[in-house]
Amino acid sequence: MTKYAPNGTNGTNGTHGAPKLTHPLGPLSGDEIIQSARIIKSVWPGANEFHYKVITLHEPAKTESIPYLAAERAGEATPSIDRRAFVVYSFRGTHNLHEAIANLTTNKIERNVKLGPFTHANADGEELVAVEKFLLAHPDVQAEIAKLKLPTGTELVIDPWIYGSDGVKDKDGKFYDDKRVMQCFLYMRDPHNSGEADSCHYAFPLPISPVVDPAMLELIRIDILPMGLDEKVEPVAPWKPTPPSEYIPEAQPALRTDLKPLHVVQPEGASFTVEPFSELGQLIKWQKWDFKVGFNQREGMVLYDVHYDNRPLFYRLSLSDMAIPYADPRHPYHRKQAFDLGDAGAGIMANNLELGCDCLGSIYYVSGVLPGGDGQPVAMPNVICVHEQDAGILWKHTNYRTNRAVVVRNRELVLQTILTVSNYEYILSFVFNTAGDVVYEARATGILSTSPVDVDLTQAPHPFGTIVHPGVLGAFHQHFFSLRIDPMVGGHGNTVVFDEAVPLPRDPKLNPHGVGYTVQKTELTSSGGYDLDASRNRTFKIINPTTRNPVNNSPVGYKLMIPPMQPILADPDSFHFKRAEFADRSVYVTRFAEGELYAGGLYTNQSRGGTGVRSWAARRDSLAEGNPVVWVQFGINHVPRLEDFPVMPVETLRVMLRPVNFFERNPAIDVPPSRQEENCSVGLNGVEGKVTRLTLGGEEGKLSGCCASHGGV
Repeated sequence: MTKYAPNGTNGTNGTHGAPKLTHPLGPLSGDEIIQSARIIKSVWPGANEFHYKVITLHEPAKTESIPYLAAERAGEATPSIDRRAFVVYSFRGTHNLHEAIANLTTNKIERNVKLGPFTHANADGEELVAVEKFLLAHPDVQAEIAKLKLPTGTELVIDPWIYGSDGVKDKDGKFYDDKRVMQCFLYMRDPHNSGEADSCHYAFPLPISPVVDPAMLELIRIDILPMGLDEKVEPVAPWKPTPPSEYIPEAQPALRTDLKPLHVVQPEGASFTVEPFSELGQLIKWQKWDFKVGFNQREGMVLYDVHYDNRPLFYRLSLSDMAIPYADPRHPYHRKQAFDLGDAGAGIMANNLELGCDCLGSIYYVSGVLPGGDGQPVAMPNVICVHEQDAGILWKHTNYRTNRAVVVRNRELVLQTILTVSNYEYILSFVFNTAGDVVYEARATGILSTSPVDVDLTQAPHPFGTIVHPGVLGAFHQHFFSLRIDPMVGGHGNTVVFDEAVPLPRDPKLNPHGVGYTVQKTELTSSGGYDLDASRNRTFKIINPTTRNPVNNSPVGYKLMIPPMQPILADPDSFHFKRAEFADRSVYVTRFAEGELYAGGLYTNQSRGGTGVRSWAARRDSLAEGNPVVWVQFGINHVPRLEDFPVMPVETLRVMLRPVNFFERNPAIDVPPSRQEENCSVGLNGVEGKVTRLTLGGEEGKLSGCCASHGGV
């Protein structure tokens, strides 16, 4: 983490001493984080052992924000809206968890309550470090480790995991998950290279799993992990040597030498502009698009007030939640289920993105500020990168009569953030193009969360995972993402419908040859959960029935292009299913309600279910008022491959929001065609363009014309 510098520059871009701007939707500034903590302390005179788990913007009511944004866009005077912070905190050395709302405008507490025993806060980095240090020094843990008879000098690593839920008390009745605990998994570095801090410890999982109380720093028990094909547990035995499996480049026998440089060059600079709309919020304008970008502790990147050509599309867009339920039914793996946003936070886990590595080309970096456990601000440099990219052809037509081809390339604007969640990485992006499309893209990479298996079983099929290395099991698991869409397509007052293509019955007059089909529309009149149906081409759309297209009188709309997913496989009576309230349906639609931002509920750590989107949808609220929220679920069933280890090549998922009858014609018709004079492509086999010729003979690789000034290929 980086120390926060008030009124300074915490990222690549920015101006020292820039004037402070305030806005109802702007992220909390460092000074506001300090003020929030100070307000909390003021109601507890004499107390000084606070542990702040969350200090984030408490967004104003939508009924307040809408007129504010309208006045702002019209250049009129904006109404006054108080700034508020949502705060979750505890007292160190206790399990007492409190939730508060601090009014930063009046400097007063508006809400301050103690939460119940089954409501648990998120984990944080400070806590994880403390737990690892505590356990590695604990004599009971050391005693179990000693039974492994590891080589002298072996370095151990601990991954603390959220405990999960199963509703089961210990046999002695001394433990129940009414208290927040962590299940910890032990690994070691390559014992022959233990000084390498970046050694892939996931290649050496150990069968010892302590359970710890992170608030009290107390060891509750030590679980011994099953290493066979069933849940049978054997006493800890001496470790059997296995080889390492490293991902760092210097550990490879050789790296490829035949990849030549690939430069992304914009000689005239980027086509987008960025300006602050608040101290930490950014207003981005690009190719008729304009929107506000925020960044917070839980969701990470959030978009507000999205417009195209000054026409309203989306009030708020964010990744609402993630759930990763594991499929190994053996104790203690049966509880293994991560909610990476609710259990930790996308903002907390965001990478400091590096120029030329995570993003290529002409990059603008957006930085953030989040709270530390002491209530002081912590700078989060370069958590979002903004850049343009070529994405192939957007549209093309060749008139075969004249042989003239008109080609327009698909330019995209990408806003990307990358999360490191212990072993996994998620690359998350909002992508905009010149045809009015918005894409949310999730790419998964990183390292499998591994578990030990008897080396003698390496070549035996395992019922609950894939053997990815001698003595290493990569368990079957699912990844679920929930994208929250708060729409204002063509203005507020939207409706959600789905279209289905259905065959017409054979009819002597209407369909005598049996080839006809039509499209049927179904309007969703109440909240609920819905599935895709490829056999009927079921397509969900957000429409505005009061705003009509002047060409065909259809309501303007945006359709949702959602990748199919296998719903959660856990039994409906399981805690996996109950907790992952968004993992069973591809689409949920609810009526907007303040505070309902997270599909898995506000508190996911050791949650029991009943507080998320499935429960909200079950109210069957009427959608007649035209204020729906659409929750789009997508995901993968990850059956690990050998090729996923020691690090996994990215797997990509994309949800597209695409205009339907929103424009009067192709909105990208005015994008200039692709021209060799500008793109400076190079022919490698003698093909000539208007500017450049490059052959494999002679001065190979030498550029001419405009490209020579662009720095090469």
